[in-house]
This record gives sequence, C-alpha cells and structure tokens, in this order.
Amino acid sequence: MKSIAKKIVVTILTIEARLILKKYKPKIVAITGTVGKTSTKDMVYSVFSNFFYTRKSEKSFNGEIGIPLTIVGCDNAWSNLVLWLRNILKGLSLIILPHSYPDWLILEVGADRPGDIKSVTKWLHPDITIITRLSNIPVHVEFFKSAEEVKKEKTYLAKALKSEGSLVLNADDEDVLSIKESVRNTDIWLFGHGPEAEVQATNYEISYEDQEMPVPIGVSFKINQGNNTFPVMVKGSIGRQIISVTLAGFASGFAAKLSPIKMLESIGNFLPPPGRMRLIRGVKGSTIVDDSYNSSPTAVAVALTTLKEIRTPGKKFAVLGDMMELGKHSAGAHQEIGKTIAEHADVLITVGVRAREIAEVALQNRMDEKNIFQFEDSREAGKKLELMLDKGDVALIKGSQAVRMERTVKEVMEDPLQSKELLCRQDEEWLMR
Repeated sequence: MKSIAKKIVVTILTIEARLILKKYKPKIVAITGTVGKTSTKDMVYSVFSNFFYTRKSEKSFNGEIGIPLTIVGCDNAWSNLVLWLRNILKGLSLIILPHSYPDWLILEVGADRPGDIKSVTKWLHPDITIITRLSNIPVHVEFFKSAEEVKKEKTYLAKALKSEGSLVLNADDEDVLSIKESVRNTDIWLFGHGPEAEVQATNYEISYEDQEMPVPIGVSFKINQGNNTFPVMVKGSIGRQIISVTLAGFASGFAAKLSPIKMLESIGNFLPPPGRMRLIRGVKGSTIVDDSYNSSPTAVAVALTTLKEIRTPGKKFAVLGDMMELGKHSAGAHQEIGKTIAEHADVLITVGVRAREIAEVALQNRMDEKNIFQFEDSREAGKKLELMLDKGDVALIKGSQAVRMERTVKEVMEDPLQSKELLCRQDEEWLMR
C-alpha cells in the first residue's frame, strides 16, 4: 500500500513540477556525478544567490521525489500523509495563483539505478549542466552493469541541455572530459588543474590557526581564468576536493556571465554541507575531519590523501566504516584501501563487517596490530576513539550512510550540543532509526 501511495505522490508532484517550470520559466543549473554533487550544489547556490533570487535542492534531494519537491519548494514529509497532501496543495497553489518564484533553481540530480536520469531529462532541461567526477567504482554501482553504464546515465543530463545552454565539466577526470564529445554546438567550460581547463586552480595549501601547535582551519588556493588570478580562502572544510567544488561554482558563474569579483564575495558565505570533509573541534584539543555522509572508494582515497597532508604534532586516526552498494566490487575495494592505510594514518578503526577487509589487509601491509581496532557499531567505535584522542590528534571519520558514522563523530565532538547544527542526518526521522 505504501508503495502505491508513493507512486501516486511522485506522479502528482512531478506533474506539478513540470507545470510550475512551464509557468515561471526559471533558469536551471543541474549537477550530477558520483562524487561531490551536494558540495558543488551548495557552492553554486552561494555564487548565484549573491546575484539572483535562487533556490537549491535541500540536503541531497536528487531523485524522483527530491527534484519535484525542490521545484515545488517543499520539505520531505516522510510517512506523514497529511504533510504530503499539504505539499501537493502548495504545488497546486503555485500553478493556479500568482506567486514570486526563484530566478534560478540549483538542482542536484542523482542516479540510483539505470534510467533514473534519463527519466528526469524527459521534462527537465537545464541552462547549465555540471558534471563533477565519475568514480571507477561509484556508490550504487551494484545496480549498474559497469562504471561505463553509470557514465552513460550521467551523460543524459548533458544531452538534456537547452539549445543555448552551457556544459561545465571536470577536466581532471578523463571520463567526465570525454562527455564533451557527446554534445554538439554547446558552450563548454572546463575546470581543473591541467592546461586544457579554462578555469584553473594553483597554489593549494592547507591553512592553520596556530603554526606552533597547528590546527587546520581550511584551505587556500588561486583560481586562474584567462589573464586573471583570484585568491580564494575556504574555511571550515579541508581537502583538494574543495578546489573542484569552487572551480565548478566559478565556471558556472562564468557561463552565466557573472562578475568574478562578486563571485569571490560569495565564497566567504560558503560552508560545505554536514558530513563532507567538515572540520569540527574534537575532545581534548583534537580535530575531527567529518566525512561521514557517505563513502565510495574514490572518495576514501581522496580523504586519506588529505589526512596524510595535514600537518599536526599528534597522531592521525582513520576511522572507516563499510562502503555499501558496491556489489561484486565490495571485497576488492575494501582490500585496496587497506594496502595503503599505514602510509596515511597511525591508527585504524573500522566499523562494520565489510570494513574488516580494510583491517585485515592493513595488518598484512606493515600496520602494527596494536594500532588496529574493529567494531560493529559506530557509537562503540566513537567511545573507543574518545579514550584514545589527545591534544593535536586528527581523526578522519568516513563511511556509507547505512553505517551512520555521524554517531562516531558525535561521541568525540568537543560540544555534542552542536550536533544538530554540524552533523548530517539529525532530523527526527533519522534520529529514530
């Protein structure tokens, strides 16, 4: 019965969303990829909202329900039928009555299964499409035959562009870069580190609060476009992935012919969403790198590289939960991470059955057994981590959504009362699970 009700609600909201787009004709930035969609969406919103009345997808609203909800401007009602009815009535009101409506919509578009994006692009036609990055073994790959099939699904969003639209691509990712061959007569903006990128980054550095007892507070780098160079400082987050996020935001702004000086002002208002390489003060003067929202092999590799690059007088902890939805790739992907853990961290804590593979291979690859700990529950892992942390230590915490690694983060936060504000999955529906 619930499945039938869901299909009815999705159908009604989708019809309403299509009619709303037809009536108000907002411009649309649509963002897809297998890594960095939500952070990129938030960055693009920061840039565009400094110029226009703009709305973005909340949290990770990127599927058959989330996209129509964003267009209508409603929250997820979860299992509350009364609230779903209210959402439907709000959509009807937008269609029938005059309303103020955003000039731009910034939409995240995801794909859990083959056909998801293809279905959306039957009625959603962006002015700007951004493709962030395509992992060799992405999240949700268990529902696809191969990574190539994932790429094909993402390409539908590029092909759905309006005739005068712009395509923004990550030039550092060969699979993403090759998508430009799938479109013709399209304005293309490339971002990245290489010479082929029109919007390019150089001089990346981690920024610290105290040089004697260094505490990471963010990153700095330069953006180069044409003959112009723009210094950038992003606080509250860490890692080279923030470069791609910022470059994508700037490239989409250039595509929309926005002032780069005013775009720079927007960066000061940007804070990555919870659970995406966010810096949080930990117990006993430690630092937490909270990357607990989700996990994939590529994202773990990037996060571990960041952990290695951080300068600190203390120990480095890698707290890694299961990577889910990898299908036949699962065991090999976890084992691959275990091979290099000793190069990135002093201590390894794993959470979940699948993550045991990381611990076993780490032990085979020079990591001391006394520095490896395994747990089934994320809270228990957090309690152990709290006992071990000391001043100057840095802990990277990461895992797939189902492992709920935000519970580990909460155990080691300096101020757990800030969890509602700083951590992912803190609304009541999630907290009851």
